Amino acid sequence: MEMKNLRKHIRALVTLGETEAPVISCYLNLESGVSGYRKALDERIGLLRKSLDRDTRRYFEEALSRIETFIATKLLPDAKGAAIFSRGGDQPFFRSLQFRVPLPNWFGVDSAPNIYHLVELKDTYPRFVILFSTRERACIMEVNLGDVTEIWEEHPELHEQTNRVWTREHYQHHRKELEKQFITDKINILGRLISARGYTHLILAGDQRMTSRVRNVLPKHLASKLVDIVVASERDRLTDVVSAALVSFVERIKLESQTVVERLHRQINTHGLAVIGTVATLNTLKWGQADMLVLDKSYDPGPGWMCEACKAISLNRALHNICPECGSEELRDLNVKEEMVRMAERSGCRVEIVDHNDVLMRFGGVGCLLRYRMPA
Repeated sequence: MEMKNLRKHIRALVTLGETEAPVISCYLNLESGVSGYRKALDERIGLLRKSLDRDTRRYFEEALSRIETFIATKLLPDAKGAAIFSRGGDQPFFRSLQFRVPLPNWFGVDSAPNIYHLVELKDTYPRFVILFSTRERACIMEVNLGDVTEIWEEHPELHEQTNRVWTREHYQHHRKELEKQFITDKINILGRLISARGYTHLILAGDQRMTSRVRNVLPKHLASKLVDIVVASERDRLTDVVSAALVSFVERIKLESQTVVERLHRQINTHGLAVIGTVATLNTLKWGQADMLVLDKSYDPGPGWMCEACKAISLNRALHNICPECGSEELRDLNVKEEMVRMAERSGCRVEIVDHNDVLMRFGGVGCLLRYRMPA
């Protein structure tokens, strides 16, 4: 799946209107097959059957039936993660997504789809490009959410040239000159692709001799996007090359998320465009000021509430029987973390999920970089 398609799916999920029927959000880790998710799934289903009231359970069983049918018949053999959303009732809804990267086992029921794990996936696996080169071949691969979505073996404009230059006989007779042209051609193609498609991360892969030569002649605008160099041979399958590149790429993304927290901390220290903490972040998202929501993976603010009348959101559900904003008694429990992510996605605010940061956790684990500051 391409990143642009995942964004469309997330948008559809966060704008799905609520009905009296709840939505089941089902995430599955498929790395180990059925044994990797079935026990956890059955435990959650059993628990929810006991906790839901009679009317809600009727809708639940209707939605669950579609999920079970999909799991039994439609899971792809090479998928490592699946996200399935289902609702019964008068306005049924069903959407299934499968990925080449893993998702956690998670199963819940709420009035709206739970999108946190999709947003985390989007943040962890943005698209990047691999230039794979050996003495015998070269190709450029676009990787989206862990899946190779396009491969360029040659460029149409260079068809005559590659037919002449890349023959094995010619290569054996004129190795040095051909290797130089070989590398130059691929770097030119790479430069045009990156410029046209806006890639921000590049990984070189291949034998050490070729990757070293490529690295030495990369122009500055491409060298600045270089994440790592992965050693691979002509005999390696492209899927193995991509898997090795993914490991390196994810580590780089984790480092970049720490840099975002440093930026947030600096803005806080200098009274800049940032807020930190749950209450301040909720207010910032509510008023549309947020440019980027920054969450620690372990952030857990506990349950909150939302007023159905005025849509006020706050923490400490146990402290309120009526809404302090409008006086309504129509309050419902709320997953604060999930609602923050939903608000961010609805407003076009970027979401950065950090794999533990001590500074961020000292302030509760959440903050926002701002688009602008509200007048006093």
